[in-house]
Amino acid sequence: QVQLVESGGGLVQAGGSLRLSCAASGRIFSRYVTGWFRQAPGKEREFVGAISRIGSIRYYADSVKGRFTISRDDAQNTMYLQMNSLKPEDTAAYYCAARSGAAVAMTSSEYDYWGQGTQVTVSS
Repeated sequence: QVQLVESGGGLVQAGGSLRLSCAASGRIFSRYVTGWFRQAPGKEREFVGAISRIGSIRYYADSVKGRFTISRDDAQNTMYLQMNSLKPEDTAAYYCAARSGAAVAMTSSEYDYWGQGTQVTVSS
């Protein structure tokens, strides 16, 4: 299995930027499709973005399209989420996830491994 650890969260003003990292250990990271999800208090966990094994396919939620960019560096066993033009509604705990299947998935139930989350707070 693979272990995932997120970092890079914090407090930022609206319009600012943050870059989240997801460091993986265990199995070969390049074998996994990986994604980012987020969960705000009182809300369900929602899809943010996902990237295929070799990074050629990327999907984004409509709410972040054009502002967030997902990438991966398999040599470093790390996935990133660059978040620009942040809005207060982006405030949430952000989780990285990995799945063994080949398809890029947008549903949390399709992911096998999860990190512990990192908090992002955007002030207005």
